[in-house]
Amino acid sequence: MKFLNTILDIVFPAKCVSCGQSGADLCIKCLSDFPTAERETAKWIFPLFDYRHPPLKRALWLFKYKNKKSLARFFAKIIYDKILEELSELSLMENFNHAVLIPIPLSNLRYRERGYNQAELICKELIRINKLRHGADLILENNILIKPKETKHQAHIENKTKRLKNITGSFSVKNCETLKGRNIILIDDIITTGATLTEAKKILKLSGARKVIAFTVAH
Repeated sequence: MKFLNTILDIVFPAKCVSCGQSGADLCIKCLSDFPTAERETAKWIFPLFDYRHPPLKRALWLFKYKNKKSLARFFAKIIYDKILEELSELSLMENFNHAVLIPIPLSNLRYRERGYNQAELICKELIRINKLRHGADLILENNILIKPKETKHQAHIENKTKRLKNITGSFSVKNCETLKGRNIILIDDIITTGATLTEAKKILKLSGARKVIAFTVAH
């Protein structure tokens, strides 16, 4: 498989999805030019970039819907640094240690349609980076929070109240014992109103989680 990927890289060299420059799927210059998220969110949610920036919006669209899974590496690198930054304070002030990394899940139908969960790809890259850097005390649990209920795309619902109603009751937890007293880091690609993350946090807390925070690529 690695040999095939090497051949494909030679025949079809990586190009930045933002500027088109050869060498990487997302170049350092474009990443550094992405504006940071400034719109207000709940204090426990930490988005990185402003989704209204067209190149970022395109990159996330390719990542989420067009099988550009390699972008997970680039998004994870940025999120990882932000996680370490926040954990340096939370571990001291709020005893936020031994965190469990959990991706926002897709329904079975949505997963079959797409073939992958973009939030899970970011989580796996975060764990890989963490091992390489011997960083935070993190573990990945990608089968505890599940979404048995199929819901309408949140992006297709403009009203915040309707988004909350749409997502309510859509998540559940397997093996609650694993979560009891644990600190949770939720990962998703985009936050709009926060309805999805809020519902996920609610079910995790009801299942015994101690404290829940979340990181997203964009808002």
